[in-house]
Order: sequence, then structure tokens, then C-alpha cells
Amino acid sequence: MSQRGIPCLFMRGGTSRGPFFRLTDLPIDEEKRKKVLLAALGSPDIRQIDGLGGANMLTSKVAIINSSEKEGIDIDYLFAQVWLDKAIVDITPSCGNMLSGVGPFAIERGMVKAKKGETVIRIYNVNTGSTIESVIQTPNGQITYEGVQHIDGVPGTAAPILLKFSDVVGSKCGALFPTGETKEKIDGITVSCVDVAMPMVMMRASDLGITGYDTNNISNNSNLMNRIERIRLEAGKRMGLGDVTDKVIPKVSLLAKPRFGGTIYSCYLTPHHVHDAHAVTGAICVACSALIKKTITEKISNDNSSVSQNVQIEHPAGAFDITLELSGKGKNTQVLNAGVVRTARKIMEGEVFIPERLWP
Repeated sequence: MSQRGIPCLFMRGGTSRGPFFRLTDLPIDEEKRKKVLLAALGSPDIRQIDGLGGANMLTSKVAIINSSEKEGIDIDYLFAQVWLDKAIVDITPSCGNMLSGVGPFAIERGMVKAKKGETVIRIYNVNTGSTIESVIQTPNGQITYEGVQHIDGVPGTAAPILLKFSDVVGSKCGALFPTGETKEKIDGITVSCVDVAMPMVMMRASDLGITGYDTNNISNNSNLMNRIERIRLEAGKRMGLGDVTDKVIPKVSLLAKPRFGGTIYSCYLTPHHVHDAHAVTGAICVACSALIKKTITEKISNDNSSVSQNVQIEHPAGAFDITLELSGKGKNTQVLNAGVVRTARKIMEGEVFIPERLWP
């Protein structure tokens, strides 16, 4: 069987990893591209034994990069979530962790020239229509992956990558509160449906009869997971996303009081599995909700104000900090900027091979 090699970088971005491709190295037709990405990752197969996937939704991700034609933008970034057990490639959500590898990829591929000290890259997220400023460490005009920045969920340390998000309100639903309510009941559970960087349905873990801290008891409890999925499906309809059965948005967060001095604890679902740490875009959404009164986070949130605030999201692997600049209050809250620090690393450079018949 003849095979076709496709150039790619295999990179870790934040607490995720996967192949990074140039858009021009993939089929133009979306259906052909879908088949190619499934083959590259080894799906559908829960082991992903015949591809690059890591048999986990956090390691079954793809970043597709292109030079941008938009004014003031350097790079266009399209994220693709490849399912394990189904032939699904979902491009409706974004991934802030994989995003942290986009700037390094652009420099590695010569799409952006590195400057001495730091290189600022303006990225357009095709999935959400948001703009991100990525600050990459480039001493002597060369990218470095070495540094002292630690992020929970990743061993060791690396060079910090600062991501500054803007235009994140209503990323998919067009509104901060897509249902028009700051909180409402679904299947007897009070939830908040919020769309900032990632459309999410949030609920208090205690309302489901759990603490939220023991993630094994969540993912292994089929009755609980089925109930959460029923709530998510109904929330998707109310948020204007339609039937989300085969979509990974809206994502789910089970919230609880922080244990170690943070602002709030969030157990993030992907949505059918518990995230080992936490998604960046999801954390931005949770952080914003924690600062807005009359959501389900009100009892443990800080007062909203128009100045920058630091929010620490605790998660199963630790915590990370988010800096928010907000204006307005309640339903009229505006998110001016959201900043997070991540790291990335180039793991492998070469070609991934797929059957030639998939690219006639």
C-alpha cells in the first residue's frame, strides 16, 4: 500500500499535545482533510494504535496554521479535536493549551521572524473569531524552550509563553449569557450557561451529591456522567448550539470551593471524560463567571470591578492564574482582556504517513 508523507511538528502545548500542520500541507476539501487527520491520529480506535494519538482526548488534538491575510494579524490558527472511538473531527471548539504552541511553530517554520529578546505574534483563532497575542521568548533572535516556568500538569520547567486573549465574549453563541439568564435549572440542577472563550455549562458539584475533588469517582460513575450529559445536551439547545450529541461544546465544569487558597475549584469535563488538569479557554470562562454576581459561583466569587483582577483556578492537577480586565457588571459585563501563562516544547519534526488512497 502506497503512503503519503505530510510534514508536521509534533509539539506539546500547555497540558495537551499533538501534530501541528501548515494549512497548505493538508487537503483543501474539508471532508478529505477530516479523513487525513483521522488517519494521522489513528482514529476511530480507543487505543489509536495506528497513529499519533495518545489514546486520550488531551492527546488527540491537531493545530492547523496558516499565514494570515487579515490586517494586523500574523497567523491564523484552526484547532481540531479528533475523537477516539468515532470518526469525528470537531472544529467547533478551540484549545488554549495547543494555542501556546502556535507561536513557536510559526517561528520554527519561518512564518514569523524572531526578534531579539521577545517576539510578539498576533494570532487569529479561526474557531472562535478571537484574537490572541502570544509573547515568545527569543533571546538573541532564536526561540528557546528552556526556562524556569512551571505549569501544573506538566513535569519540569520551560520558557514562559504569555497569551493575551481579546474578543472572547460570545465565542460561539454570540453572548456572555446565551440563554439570557445568569443561572437557571436543568434536570433539577441549577446551572450557569456562559460563553467566554469557550461555551460552558457550569454546576456546583455539591448539587450533584459529590465534592468534585475525587475525579476517579466522577468518571467511573456512569449514572452521574449520564445525568451530566443530559444536562449538557439540554444546555446546548438553550444556548443556541442545537443538537450537541456529537460535539464537544458546550464543555462542563463541576465547581467547588477552593482547597488551597485559590478563587474557585473547577473539575473540567472534555465533555465525556475528566480533564487531567484544565483547559485554558475553559479556565477563562470559569474565571469570568467567578467574578460575576448572580451566577452559581456567587458565594465564592470576588466583586466585579473595572480593573484587572487575578483569578486562580484550582483543578485536579494543581492550579493556574488568569489575569482579567473587566468592565460593567452582571449581564452587561465586558471582558477586555484575559491573560494566561503557558509553556510549549517541540518534540518531533518530520512527516506523518497516511494511506495514499485517502488523498486522491
